[in-house]
Amino acid sequence: MAPDSEFAFELSVCQWAERAWSPSDDAAVLVARQLGTKHRRWDTIVLECDPDGLRERATFGPDAFDSDLLHVLRHAPADWTYYREALPDPGYPWRYVRESIHEAADRDAIETRKRGNRIEIRRVRPYPDWLRRVIAIENKPDLTASAARNLVPQLQRDIALSLADEVWVATAATDERVEPILLADLPAAAGVLTVDPEAGTAEAVWQPRSLSVDDPGTRILDRPTDDTSAARFEYVDPDWKQERRLTIAERAYARGWRAYADTMRPDCRHFQLTAGETGVYPYCAAKDCLPTAAECRGQCPSYEPEPPAWRSMDWPLDGGPGQAIRRLLARRRRRQRPGLSE
Repeated sequence: MAPDSEFAFELSVCQWAERAWSPSDDAAVLVARQLGTKHRRWDTIVLECDPDGLRERATFGPDAFDSDLLHVLRHAPADWTYYREALPDPGYPWRYVRESIHEAADRDAIETRKRGNRIEIRRVRPYPDWLRRVIAIENKPDLTASAARNLVPQLQRDIALSLADEVWVATAATDERVEPILLADLPAAAGVLTVDPEAGTAEAVWQPRSLSVDDPGTRILDRPTDDTSAARFEYVDPDWKQERRLTIAERAYARGWRAYADTMRPDCRHFQLTAGETGVYPYCAAKDCLPTAAECRGQCPSYEPEPPAWRSMDWPLDGGPGQAIRRLLARRRRRQRPGLSE
């Protein structure tokens, strides 16, 4: 499918990565989109995972664990122990830790009991070491000179922080003998992918440098463009980086890249899914286009709710076509997570 927006191009990159990404070893691959930290959101994320660890991760269920829950899960002891003795000091009040303990217990991730006024915890199973590498991809289908200039500071910050193992830029392939993106003044540590959305293929025309995710990172706070002002930066602890990486991976595990239906209106009678050789895409029959989340909303002039009769249909459309679309996308997401039932 020819992309008519950056969102359409992003879906093309995600589908290609899920289908054809070649990890450095026997790793399993998970793909997600629009995830990151408070200060930086990546367009596409590729996780290279330990296959056995990924299957063990499924025993904890399909939902994500946030950083507070991970603090409990990763340090929960094998035997009953008072929680303050079992868990490292979180750096924030213990009452919030107790809330996380109760939430983890509600999700059957740990066991709890009370001895007097003391809460003791015990793990149900060890939390697996399932994440190996994080690949960040910035999607720029039409990389003009001005877009390249705006992209450079973002890439420099990603490389300096080294939260991801690799940083890539994906752009639409052209018929030029030398791809224009190779002439842009991008950081040499960033890789370059040229993508043909219509064919569903991509080519790595510049290999990235592997970043030092286990070493301290540098967060660039301010980088003036003039030669007289000093840049401001701060160092980031490796433990913080590992925590952020795992938190991002957890969100990617739960969300994937097919969650676009959550920000659209699949309950509109014009919303459809269209399948082609390169994958499945949302489609608006009223506008004859692949809609973005900004276009596919309740305020759209073409929005028409599904007729009530549609929502009383039997299987496989029980609940209406919109609910059937949500179930289909959820099933496809779960298929990429071995060990989860469909």
